[in-house]
Amino acid sequence: MSTSADRNPVRDQAEVNAWFPSPYSLTQYTSPKTDFDGANYPNAYKGGKWKILLIASQERYLEMAGGEFFSTGNHPVETLLPMVHLDAAGFEIDIATLSGDPVKFEMWAFPNEDQAVKEIYEKYQSKIRKTLNLLDIWGNGFNQQTPYIGVFVPGGHGALNGIPFSATVGKVLRWAHDNQRFLITLCHGPACMLAADIDKPAGNKFIYDGYKIDVFPDSLDQGANVDMGYIPGKMVWYVGEQLRKLGVTPLNGSIRGETHKDRLVLTGDSPLASNNLGKLAAKTLLEVVSK
Repeated sequence: MSTSADRNPVRDQAEVNAWFPSPYSLTQYTSPKTDFDGANYPNAYKGGKWKILLIASQERYLEMAGGEFFSTGNHPVETLLPMVHLDAAGFEIDIATLSGDPVKFEMWAFPNEDQAVKEIYEKYQSKIRKTLNLLDIWGNGFNQQTPYIGVFVPGGHGALNGIPFSATVGKVLRWAHDNQRFLITLCHGPACMLAADIDKPAGNKFIYDGYKIDVFPDSLDQGANVDMGYIPGKMVWYVGEQLRKLGVTPLNGSIRGETHKDRLVLTGDSPLASNNLGKLAAKTLLEVVSK
């Protein structure tokens, strides 16, 4: 049995009124190892053209409805474990943030006994620390020759900072949609889809209207995550609620590692879906480039 103190968020001394998850919540949501069971792709891509554009969060603090800050970032498992599969499948990964500042990770969730995750982190550490600036990458726009076969937006509550409100992210996603490129995202990452509604051409339909996805359930952020001290209070807005307003249907009501493919959009429900989504993404992309 946990004590009530175990369920209290832990103060982040680097910022006023900022909080890490409670000790109890970390016992429920983190593990020293993932469910990784190999990334073997005999038909790995060797063409050298197609790459993945990973859009990560450079923000540490998410402001809550009561003014508290949640010390967050991108979830390391949700970011790195799909990368293991994409990398093993032969796809180079470019890593960008909105500002070009380093990726922020929820390092309290790093699986320190997981060799595959540790190795991919080391392999890409220079790109994680010295990221590309998304606006610079976009430049005057992408075209049909732009080599990104997929856009990957990992989760973690940090994905709610900036990315859903970025006009540049919206342009990238509309380009991907129009040019038959994939969107790969999980947990809170599907919040990025909201950006596709920003500055869209007058009269155009929201590109994800009618899509079905797996996403972190609002019910957990509204209830259990607050009760167990994973987040330090109620959130300002909720991913599923906002996506529903635009015609997107979340399929899952819990987190069990579920993934879903709807046309060119590949989604997962939580960190538990990281391995499954990595497999789905790698196999799906390899089917396309092998044609």
